[in-house]
Amino acid sequence: MKGKREIASSVKDESLIEMRRKQMIRGAVKLFKEKGFHRTTTREIAKEAGFSIGTLYEYIRAKEDILFLICDGIYDEVQKRLSTLEMEEGSIERLKLAISVYYQLIDDMTDEFVVLYQESKSLQKDALQYVLRKELEMVAIFEGILKECVISGELRISEQEIPIAAHHIVVQGQMWAFRRWALTKEYSIESYIKIQQHQLLKGIQ
Repeated sequence: MKGKREIASSVKDESLIEMRRKQMIRGAVKLFKEKGFHRTTTREIAKEAGFSIGTLYEYIRAKEDILFLICDGIYDEVQKRLSTLEMEEGSIERLKLAISVYYQLIDDMTDEFVVLYQESKSLQKDALQYVLRKELEMVAIFEGILKECVISGELRISEQEIPIAAHHIVVQGQMWAFRRWALTKEYSIESYIKIQQHQLLKGIQ
């Protein structure tokens, strides 16, 4: 996805940066869920990640940078998984596969989704705009898939309806993260996906 925010690091080894930042994210997500962003210190994050506070500051400048890393981690994975769909463009089956892949990703990264949305209020205005822009980039992926289906004649909705449908897909997927505590009593992720696909394509009558 375009326009990734650059986070300074004094380390030049890209593979080491990636490894350390993944450790940092895992530790931070756990702590942010338990204590919240403001009550979690960078020293606690470093300890949870398994290295010193000095090492932590070699890879980020401030605690807020970790929220950017979480954001980019989510949307990089969305792009990675949705860019490799092996289905004919413009087919309903490709749309259904994209929904399945995205919802499975949310199941895999539930904690990251929840933390990002819970703590986005902690971001400064420009940082929040960055997160919201990434969200819209993700919606745009589904707009593109929906447009392909309209062009091929597989889907009959107006151009005006396409953005609403794309937002609907994204939000209904995120509901699995935010309402998982209730939904998992009734549904597996597989059954949830099937029902959401059916309701999107057939409507509720």
